[in-house]
Amino acid sequence: MGKLVLECLERKLKLKRLAKAVYRVLGQKAKLKAEIVFESEDGIRVLNRDERGVDKSTDVLSFPTLDGIKGKVLRKEDCVTEMDGGYIFIGSIVLCDDKIKEQAEDIGHSEERERNYLIVHGLLHLFGYDHIKEKDKAEMRAKEKQVIDILYPEENLTSGAEN
Repeated sequence: MGKLVLECLERKLKLKRLAKAVYRVLGQKAKLKAEIVFESEDGIRVLNRDERGVDKSTDVLSFPTLDGIKGKVLRKEDCVTEMDGGYIFIGSIVLCDDKIKEQAEDIGHSEERERNYLIVHGLLHLFGYDHIKEKDKAEMRAKEKQVIDILYPEENLTSGAEN
């Protein structure tokens, strides 16, 4: 049995429960890895503009390394070009502290709770989920809710990620 490792070199974050919940909800079995990076509001705006053509700041951006994996159980032998020390590297998530703080205040929950929601959201993007079409959005939101319900069973809240 594998696991999902979330690596953040900038900060010490407690994300094992979150990673385990996403891994379980998506039915994964291989050893997987994703990185988390924090960026300023100006920095994430530049990334959003350069990578997506949207010239505004945002809360989370995801940069997946694999295409066409939505709903699939990843296997090491199918991802040999994306290996990182025995783990399949699925991509990077960029978060904006200013947006996390602002959205947490607006919603009325902790910054940690908002950050965790955005990490879940970003991870689902790395696994191929999206929310451009209503059908896809409903599917992605349902997966987010499954994970959040595991992490915060006492809540019925979910934030609205901008992307």
